[in-house]
Amino acid sequence: MNRILVVEDEQHLADGLRFNLEAEGYEVEIVDNGEEALRRITGELARFDVLVLDVMLPGKDGFAVMSEMRDANHFVPTLLLTARGHSDDVLRGFAAGADDYLTKPFDLAILLARIRGLLRRREWLRASPNTVTRHDDLFAFGDGNDKIVNFDRLELAVRDQVLRLTSMEANLLRYLIQHEGKPVSRNAMLQEVWGVHEDTDTRPIDNFIVRLRRYIEDDPRRPKHLLTVRGVGYRFIAAPGK
Repeated sequence: MNRILVVEDEQHLADGLRFNLEAEGYEVEIVDNGEEALRRITGELARFDVLVLDVMLPGKDGFAVMSEMRDANHFVPTLLLTARGHSDDVLRGFAAGADDYLTKPFDLAILLARIRGLLRRREWLRASPNTVTRHDDLFAFGDGNDKIVNFDRLELAVRDQVLRLTSMEANLLRYLIQHEGKPVSRNAMLQEVWGVHEDTDTRPIDNFIVRLRRYIEDDPRRPKHLLTVRGVGYRFIAAPGK
C-alpha cells in the first residue's frame, strides 16, 4: 500500500484529504507544521511514496520544508498545495524542488490524478539501477558521451557520479537539449517549461541554469555546454569544440 504524508494546518481540509485518499486505498499520515513534516520525512524509519505539502504553514513554510528536504537528499515526490497561485510562487516552488503544484481550491479528481502521476514516476525510479526499461528516455553528450541524462529516472550520470534531478531541472534541460545550438530566451523557457504566460520575473531561470552548470560543467565559471546569450537567454551545446 502506498503511503502519503499530508502536511496541512487547516483541519477540515486535512480531514477531507485523509478521507478521500484512504477511500482510494492509500495509507495516509497527517501533520500540521513544517518542523514535524521534516522529522517524519528524514526519520530513520521514514518511508513515504508521496508528499502533499501545503505552502502556508506555521513556522517553517512549505518552501523551506521543500528546500531542506532536497538539501538532505530526500527525494520523495512532492505536490505543493497552496492558495498562492501567483506565477512567482509557482517558480519558487519548482526551484525549491517540488515535482508538481496545485492551487486551492482544487478539484479532487485532479489532485488524485496528480498523485497517481507522481506514484508512476516513483515506481520507475524503484526499478533496478542496472536495468534500462521501456520507459527510459536517455540523452548522452559531452566528450566521449561521458554525461548521460535519464529523463524518466530523473538522473544525470557524470563520469562516475549519479546525480538526482528535480522534475523541473530535467524538464528545463530537456527543453534546452531539444533546441541544441539555438539561443533560447528566458521568456520562452518560462512559457514552454513552466507554462507561465504572464509578465514574470525571469531570475528563477538563471538560478536553475546555475544549478545545471554545477551538475554538467567541468568548470561552471567557464561553461561549455550551457552558454549565456547576452540579452536573450541561453544556448545548449552538446559537443563543444566540434
